[in-house]
Amino acid sequence: MKEIESREKCLCILVNNAGIAPGKAETSVDSVDELKKSLFEPTSEKEWLDVYQTNVVGPFMMSTAFLPLLQKSTDTHKGFSGTIVNISSISGHIKISQGHFAYNSSKGATIHLNRMLAGEISKNGIKVRVNSIAPGVFPSEMTTGESRDDNQKSEMPKEAKEGLPAQRPGNDRDMAASILFVVCCQYLNGQTVTVDGGYEIQVGN
Repeated sequence: MKEIESREKCLCILVNNAGIAPGKAETSVDSVDELKKSLFEPTSEKEWLDVYQTNVVGPFMMSTAFLPLLQKSTDTHKGFSGTIVNISSISGHIKISQGHFAYNSSKGATIHLNRMLAGEISKNGIKVRVNSIAPGVFPSEMTTGESRDDNQKSEMPKEAKEGLPAQRPGNDRDMAASILFVVCCQYLNGQTVTVDGGYEIQVGN
């Protein structure tokens, strides 16, 4: 925050995008003992804390630290309000675990944190908007396990998600359009915009 403050008179847009997810647990088992073994034994308290530290605590600390610089953007640019965009996930909406209990519950916490921040900031007369985007499956190091080239771009073939209503995974154009909407719509505050190619339609939330 001090580094940015030394270089810029204000901050117009803050995107909190960092996220981590541990390995998946098997949830389709034949007995209660197998379910206990699958869910309890591979995980640890530290694994859960690491996930929450990155996915929930990080956005809170970044958002609150940069509030004064974001308000300066509102004061500087007539008709525009400084804005925070938290990247949550459809995993925070849906009822199934996807084998990712720590990750999915942390993203649910991120979505609720987003609402609380928007409410408290607004209640104090600060004109800084807080919204989140809940992506579905997009190619990233988290979903593909790698970046393929010097541009750190991850690739996911269309066939990998052709069962979605969109018949493909998301791409950078989809995410860019979502960010532009959330940032530019000055009447949007405290909302989570789901961008998932129709995944929630299939699994329910």
